[in-house]
Amino acid sequence: MDLISGRKGFHFVNWAKTYSCIPELFFEPKDLQELQQVLALARFNNRTVKVVGNHHSPSDIACTDDYMISLKYMNKVLEINVERKIAKVEGGILISRLNKVLNENGLGLSVLGSVSDITLAGAISTGTHGTGKEFAILSGYVLQLDLMTADGTIHTVSMEKEAEIFLAAGVALGALGIITSITVQCEPSFRLHEIKYGMKLYDMLDNLHIHLESSDHFRAMWYPHTDDCLVFHLSRTSKPIERKSSWFWDYFIGFFMLQFLYWLSSFFPSVVPWINQVYYRHVHSARTEAVDQSDRLFNFNCLFQQYVMEFAIPIEETAVTLYRLKAWIENNFYAHLPVEIRFVKADNFYLSPCYKRASCYINIVMYRPFNKKISYEKYWNAYEDIMLTANGRPHWAKDYVVSSQQLQKSYPCFDKFLKIRKSLDPDGMFLNKNLRKAFDLNF
Repeated sequence: MDLISGRKGFHFVNWAKTYSCIPELFFEPKDLQELQQVLALARFNNRTVKVVGNHHSPSDIACTDDYMISLKYMNKVLEINVERKIAKVEGGILISRLNKVLNENGLGLSVLGSVSDITLAGAISTGTHGTGKEFAILSGYVLQLDLMTADGTIHTVSMEKEAEIFLAAGVALGALGIITSITVQCEPSFRLHEIKYGMKLYDMLDNLHIHLESSDHFRAMWYPHTDDCLVFHLSRTSKPIERKSSWFWDYFIGFFMLQFLYWLSSFFPSVVPWINQVYYRHVHSARTEAVDQSDRLFNFNCLFQQYVMEFAIPIEETAVTLYRLKAWIENNFYAHLPVEIRFVKADNFYLSPCYKRASCYINIVMYRPFNKKISYEKYWNAYEDIMLTANGRPHWAKDYVVSSQQLQKSYPCFDKFLKIRKSLDPDGMFLNKNLRKAFDLNF
């Protein structure tokens, strides 16, 4: 059997081009045996290991100076059970490919995040979510995981077998081991009917309970420096596919022109409120409807490179928290559009931002037009303070500066997770700078 070799000089850069690293060796194993070889080499050379997905996380969670592993070749569909509506796949499969395979077999995932060009294992590891008060994060649809730990052993975990490890592995940030296969619960393939329209932010918040009950998947986008927001109602439908698009409005105005205007605003920041107001009133606020396959409406265009931060707060804190954020922005900072607002039901995963509570996710962005560096730190610090006041928990894949001590207060099972991590990876093979800071570990 040939031994796997690593590549030197690989330059990792995330999609937003905000973080990069050059690992000592970069590996692309094709099967479990080659993956075990990489871990054996890491143990022999006393190196840490970090698995990278499709470079989409807007933080340094994937960065390492030691060994980096891509599972791009461990992306097979292992089993599709149409009768039980179950799929078993390798961890490196892109969700976009999984969507296609499932649809070909009359199945679909019940909820998705904003993008599907990410690996399923990466989405699960970081607590990726969509929206809908009756819908969990993606990990909530996982029935079973195969987890390769530092010694090369594969643990098959579920709620029926090694439940404690399963509840830790459901959102584990790659800290327990490498997810090699995932069994996920699906549902029959479905189309969504999306209704989008503009309204006043305070009207949406005053009637939030009605919006949440009125469709399967509700989300909203508030435009900073305005009193306005867009609301999106998506529900399952049997209607035929009907979706209109315009290159001029969707791409020339909605992408290229917006990027150019935000680039100009980097020199003249006071025009940002005008940009936000113009784009709401003249580009985005018109009522539209669309019917399409579920994944095509769950996903949406995230536009160009950006700094991103997102927290989950108790759903009952939604209105007061948004009003606090709005008041701070109006008096202190020129913030880009939009502030995205989504809703997710409670779960039991130890490091899930939705652990034991229904949550509202509030996501902020500052774009990097034409890859230009933009000042965002003041905004980030104030936003995080406001979120922590509401007992917020950070999205693990995105930027945050919360201390380990604060994380310990926010997550009731934080210490339990750390004990499980230590039992599975006592030498810290799967740690990097990001995780050592989060877990307050020095080795």
